[in-house]
Amino acid sequence: MAPNGQAAPQARHPAGPRCFAIVGPFQSGKTTLLEAILERTGAISRAGRVSDGASAGDSSAEARAHAMSVEPNVATVSFLGEAMTFIDCPGSVEFLHDLRNVAPVCDAAIVVCEADERKIPALEIVLRELEEAQIPRFLFVNKIDTATRRLRETLALLQRASRTPLLLRQIPIWKDGIAIGFIDLALERAFIYREHAPSEIVDVPDGELPREREARFAMLEKLADYDDALMEELISEIEPPKDRVFDDLAKELRGGHVVPALIGSAERGNGVTRLLKALRHEAPLLSETCARLGVAPDGPPLAQTVKTLHAGQGGKLSLARVLRGAFHEGETVIGSRGQESRIASLFSLVGSGATRIQEARAGDFVGFGRLEGIATAESFATGKAKPDAVLSVVVPKPVYAFALKVRDRKDDVRLSSALTKIVEEDPALSVETRPELGEIRLHGQGEMHLRVAIERLASRFQVQVETAKPHVAYCETIRAPAAARGRHKKQTGGHGQFGDVAIEVAPLPRGEGFAFQDSITGGVVPRQYIPSVETGVRDAIRCGPLGFPVVDLAVRLTDGSYHSVDSSDAAFQAAARIALAEALPKAKPVLLEPVLSVEIAVPSEALARATGLVTARRGQILGYDARPGWDGWDVLSASIPEAEMGDLIVELRSVTAGVGTFSTRFDHMAEMSGRPSEAVVRMNAH
Repeated sequence: MAPNGQAAPQARHPAGPRCFAIVGPFQSGKTTLLEAILERTGAISRAGRVSDGASAGDSSAEARAHAMSVEPNVATVSFLGEAMTFIDCPGSVEFLHDLRNVAPVCDAAIVVCEADERKIPALEIVLRELEEAQIPRFLFVNKIDTATRRLRETLALLQRASRTPLLLRQIPIWKDGIAIGFIDLALERAFIYREHAPSEIVDVPDGELPREREARFAMLEKLADYDDALMEELISEIEPPKDRVFDDLAKELRGGHVVPALIGSAERGNGVTRLLKALRHEAPLLSETCARLGVAPDGPPLAQTVKTLHAGQGGKLSLARVLRGAFHEGETVIGSRGQESRIASLFSLVGSGATRIQEARAGDFVGFGRLEGIATAESFATGKAKPDAVLSVVVPKPVYAFALKVRDRKDDVRLSSALTKIVEEDPALSVETRPELGEIRLHGQGEMHLRVAIERLASRFQVQVETAKPHVAYCETIRAPAAARGRHKKQTGGHGQFGDVAIEVAPLPRGEGFAFQDSITGGVVPRQYIPSVETGVRDAIRCGPLGFPVVDLAVRLTDGSYHSVDSSDAAFQAAARIALAEALPKAKPVLLEPVLSVEIAVPSEALARATGLVTARRGQILGYDARPGWDGWDVLSASIPEAEMGDLIVELRSVTAGVGTFSTRFDHMAEMSGRPSEAVVRMNAH
């Protein structure tokens, strides 16, 4: 124990390997920061620009085409003799599920953000994910070179997105309204920016000393909330030693008490070295990460997958972090679902580049070649006993769908295999087959999410598909009872065909489906033919007079006749179909459409716009309330016809700066009349 009774701080120069997630809102500069880190550590000679399609990260064809991250990008580098892996996660809310897989196995996260009020809701979503997973995190306030507001104002703005206090670690040095450097409040040193190079260390300018002292005292005061000895020193006006300050910074970060905020410009490479040193000195060790994940220190080698890639001829590549022990080529492993597989190869990764290695040790983040049967988010170990699952990842519910059709019919079989691999790569995608509609549907988290998946089908699996809006499973029913008779009589050479039935139809309560009743007396329809009548009726209700399946219908067989020679099962089935076709048009048929129960979550300032979207879609507002645990957010409850849901997520995100979302469940079938009904029937007829 330390003299003050607290646990002795750990050494501030731990050996690697370390692992860090780079996260943040869309277009905050995450991939640009990764480029700056690669340049600063010597992994690349010059940082590439995302806008030019020249970055080491975002190297896939889909990422380049859309100028955005669409999957995690991994790069392992060496800094001051220690191995560090950085995983750049997509910022779009449509790809947020990748963060949920990646961040938990990392030692800490770097949250890249900027002073843009429009991006605060998106930042809140990212920080909420990290908070709930108890992942230590640094804030990197990017684009300080173009900032137009004071840093204190920026920090107050960003604090709205974080439930954990933000701790300002650096303050900018301004000249003519431009940040030319910064003062590190823990080191009490000043740094002048140099483009794409480490900053120049200088003495704190005399004119900045009062501002530095005020900001440093505020930082120490916040740390003293968790350190009684430091509080006593501050009250006694005793200057705490720098080592103690750094120990406290590390301890409070790892304990989840504060989020240190550093500043810089990823595009100019400013503030990168100090960020790397903060990560090296203060971020948790692998042992602490394993303790957070509930991974015991002893046992067979264990790893956790976070992403699966299928690279055409290169086969399957599983991106995983080794949490315990070491893995080697050729070893057999067993997954947490009990499947065994063999490690075909091991790779160290830098962007799209992969270097083959012979061993992956605890802490390493590597690519495992051809681990068949081991899925994304699954853990695996050596030995015969399957390991416990490390992560419990919840797959997000889909909010958007395409109906797929291959352009070339010979690709029908290949489509099924390709979709299986696409879903294995990205569990947030799902495939649904709807035989009654003749559709294969691909579900996902938004239009861009699905478009990227479609592009991968073409580029990685050479399967070209056309997309369409999914059909709605309309039905029809009747409003009134009716009766009809159906007679099927056909005379040919030899035996003829004869069947004769009288039926009554009546509506059933909504959701009851179909009921058949036999009221025959006197044997006018022999018992052996009554099941054939029911079969004929069931066949006929597949397509009613409006062109859709008939539901909530009761059919009663009341009378009929037969021929001792010519009657048969087929004849009575045909007679039943004729009778039903006669009865249903007289029973006031009506179209039914599926209606969904929808819960929409939006920032409170967007509630009125979200309400407008619902009412414009024939929706019914059921109520709204505050979103539990989310200050400044509301949840809107509504009923909306499924036919109106198609692009709701697109418009909802448009009016909520990309963060609105919803969940749905089937609620009921509702009658549809008037022009909307006529339009559906007319379109179905074509």
